[in-house]
Amino acid sequence: MNFQRGRRHEDLEMNLVPLIDVLLVIIIFLVVSTTFSRTSELQINLPTAEANAPQEKPLTIEVGIDASGKYVINGKGLIDTSVTAISIALQAAAKGGKEPTVIISADGNSTHQSVVNVMEASRIAGYTHITFATQTKAGS
Repeated sequence: MNFQRGRRHEDLEMNLVPLIDVLLVIIIFLVVSTTFSRTSELQINLPTAEANAPQEKPLTIEVGIDASGKYVINGKGLIDTSVTAISIALQAAAKGGKEPTVIISADGNSTHQSVVNVMEASRIAGYTHITFATQTKAGS
C-alpha cells in the first residue's frame, strides 16, 4: 500500500562529513597527547679498567749483511754462511714463535746472492714475511 502516490522515495545516503570531522578531532587529540620515546639517547655506564692490556709486538728477526758477505742475525754473527746454516740460525732466533717477520738489512755493496741466500733460508724455515730495511738520503 502506497499512500503517497505521486512522490518518489529518495535514496537514503549516509553523510560522511560529520564522520570525517570527528575522526580529525580524534587524530589531533592522539597526536597532542602522545609522548615520543627517545631511543637514540641511551645512558650507558661502561666499566673502567685499572691497567692497559698488554700489546703484543710482532716477532721480528733482523738479518744484517755487510759488504764482505758476513751475516749477523739479531746481533749474533754466523760463521757458516750456507743456506741451511742461515735457516737453522733463523729458527733459533725465532725461538718457536709463529710467523716472525724477517727484516733484511743489506749493505749497498753486498752481493745480490747473499740477499737471495737469506730469502731462501727464510723459505726453508717456513717464514714468509720478509721485508727490507732502507734508509733515506741525508739531503732528501
